[in-house]
This record gives sequence, structure tokens and C-alpha cells, in this order.
Amino acid sequence: MLTGSRVAQPLRQRRIRPRFWLLDFYGSAIGKKAVMAVTGLLLLGFVLTHMLGNLHMYQDAEHMNHYGEYLRTIGEPILPHTGFLWIMRGGLILAFALHIHSAATLTLLNRESRAVGYKGGRTYVAANYAARTMRWSGIIVGAYLLFHLMDLTWGVGVATSSYTRGTPYENLVASFQREPVAAVYIVANLLLGIHIYHGAWSLFQSLGWANPRFNDWRRMFAIGFAALVVVGNVSFPIAVMTGIVE
Repeated sequence: MLTGSRVAQPLRQRRIRPRFWLLDFYGSAIGKKAVMAVTGLLLLGFVLTHMLGNLHMYQDAEHMNHYGEYLRTIGEPILPHTGFLWIMRGGLILAFALHIHSAATLTLLNRESRAVGYKGGRTYVAANYAARTMRWSGIIVGAYLLFHLMDLTWGVGVATSSYTRGTPYENLVASFQREPVAAVYIVANLLLGIHIYHGAWSLFQSLGWANPRFNDWRRMFAIGFAALVVVGNVSFPIAVMTGIVE
């Protein structure tokens, strides 16, 4: 026992603060799958809505430009001009970030859980091409999304120097009149379709709706949804290059 200026102090146990239950849930494989499914569902809704909105291009410039301006005025006067649009953008950015993070960390968890690696290489018995290319198609589509935003939303002149804010019809036509840009857009949407197909198929399983009786329905839904988005999006550059839309 110490004497003098030093007094023996009892050892104190470090108090461990419990984490918020949502963090514990997200830290599990089940939680990450659920987050992937929910954020994937939100992103699927966005790509479908985005494609349907762009169909105004087939009417004329006035209708599509009016639609673009309408998006900026939703919620007025309660919200400021473009307020609702920025709320939607923030939600999509958060959903996109969580989708990527949950996918990456879930992959790491799966690797760590395998004490012994595959011998002779991995065999894909149940997986199909869409599942095997899910990671790379997601990266490529994400890179193109950044290019698409720079080209037609931020107007930094990546693909066209004739960008004019507030005229989405003219900007879209000017961009797709450049064949390399149109070709990249088509390839990116084909990869997006592969990504959507596997995502739409697997989100039901991630949410616990994986009854074998519904497999045919799930497959038809995934094929139909992916085909609808891809055909709609790919039609835009084709319409511009063939002169259907001028």
C-alpha cells in the first residue's frame, strides 16, 4: 500500500456504452441484407420514375422542359424553389451510399465466415451471369451515373458544350447526337438491366419472401422490370441518332 502523497486508488472497470440498436442490427449480416433490399427498392423506384419522366421527350421540347421546371417547383410555397428536388437528391445519395456500403461489408463478412477457401476454383451452381457480374456492373453503372450528372445536370461540358440550364430537351438531344456518348449510354443501360434483374430477384429473398412457390413470379417480375427500364432508356439515344427526335 502506498503512503504519502500517493494514495491507493481502487481499480475502476471501464463502462461499455451499449450501441444504438440500429447500429447493432446493421452490423449483422441480416441487417445488411435488409438495408440492401430497402435501398435497392428505393433506387428501383427512382430509375423507373426517371425513365417515365424522360418519355416527355417524345412529345416535344415544350412538354419536356415544362416537366423539368415542374420538378423544381414541387412543394412551393412551403418549400423554397428546388427544395423538394434537393430533398429527393439527398435521400437518393444516402440510399446509394448505404447500398454500396452494405454490399461491400456484406461481401467482407462472407469472406471472413469461410474458414477454408474454395478448392479448384469457385463453381457457380445456383448463381447465374447476373449474380456473378453484380459487383462490376454496379461499379460501371455508378461511374456512368457520375458522368451523366456532370453532362446533363451540372452542365460541366463533359459531352456537349451547348448546355443550357432549364432546357433538358435541347441538352439531351445535343448530348445524344454525339455517337460515342450515345453508345456509352446504351452499354451502361444494358449493364444496368443486368444489375436490376439480379437486384429485383434477390430483394425478396433479402426481405424474407423467398417461398419457392413464388420463384416463377419473382423471375417474371425481375425480367419485366429490368426490360421496361432498359428498353425505355435505350430508346432515347436511338431516337435521337435516327432522327425520330430532333
